[in-house]
Amino acid sequence: MSATVPSSTDSLRGAVAHLAGELQAGRVYRREDLARLSTAVDRHLRELVAAGKLKKLAQGLYHAPRQSSFGPLPPADEQVVGGFLRDKDFLVFSPSAYNAVGLGTTQLYNRTLVYNHKRHGVFRLGNRQFEFRTKPRFPKKLTLEFLYVDLLNNLEELAEDRDAVLRQARSKLPSFDSARLQRAIDNFGSVATRKRLREWVGA
Repeated sequence: MSATVPSSTDSLRGAVAHLAGELQAGRVYRREDLARLSTAVDRHLRELVAAGKLKKLAQGLYHAPRQSSFGPLPPADEQVVGGFLRDKDFLVFSPSAYNAVGLGTTQLYNRTLVYNHKRHGVFRLGNRQFEFRTKPRFPKKLTLEFLYVDLLNNLEELAEDRDAVLRQARSKLPSFDSARLQRAIDNFGSVATRKRLREWVGA
């Protein structure tokens, strides 16, 4: 069995102590995951939270913290989002990632976007805030082509000089592999982004 939560269970007894021993450090759990291991899950969850064995992230969502020499470590964003959505099909990233495209963007954003097929809105999970956006399609991982297209999709939302970014984006266009970029445009581009890129290519 993988590593269990390393904190002491001396203050816990009986069934709740057994449940604490089943927790895997670093893992995110839904209430129903633990209900299968408990005959009084809500009471046991309250006791485990009070004892520090679990941290409540949201209604019905918990994290078994992994300990380090500096204290409990926060869960990975992917673990939290996966537990919240009950799904593995999503993409988590910050708009700060747009800076990697090389279009002169410099802002750092304290926002975490979650492209997914199920939920839309801003949700606080633990001490983090996530902005969920339902999208018909998104890649499994970030690529420069996707970031280029998605930046253009969302340019009006960004704290950047819009005209300067568009000038850089137009000049950067020939540097991409045309086939990969076209796939990103077809799969992820908004109507406005597709129109703009067609005009640039045709100019």
